[in-house]
Amino acid sequence: MKFQKSFYPKPEHITNEWVLVDAQGQTLGRIASFVANIIRGKNKPTYTPSADMGDHVVVINAAQIVVTGDKTNQKRYYRHSGYPGGIKSISHRDLAATDPSRVLENAIHGMLPKTKLGSKLQKKVKIYAGAEHPHAAQEPRVVTVGVKES
Repeated sequence: MKFQKSFYPKPEHITNEWVLVDAQGQTLGRIASFVANIIRGKNKPTYTPSADMGDHVVVINAAQIVVTGDKTNQKRYYRHSGYPGGIKSISHRDLAATDPSRVLENAIHGMLPKTKLGSKLQKKVKIYAGAEHPHAAQEPRVVTVGVKES
């Protein structure tokens, strides 16, 4: 009797590329899920959930991300110091004004697994508020949000 074997990629078969994504005028949730899928490697036919299959992603123009509805006033980001009564919050408007890359970073982090793999994947995202980035030497290929890769 023959059994079909499952494919599990070996480290020498995994290739990580660099991808450039322009976030200008994009909706926060849509671009976050698009970037999270690239980081996980879900856009590749050899996707394996427990392996780091994804590419490095450079996101530019994060300061020009759009949120729909009244999220600018209503959405809040929370963090806790670990001490009693140590919860702190900041509104989307204030966070976007002080550090616009943190808004997208939080959204992408929420879409990655909460494991050691998720921590490793989170380091593969480089987010910049403006159009300038220091990763030209990696020669990232430009990918448009919403367009399927072939």
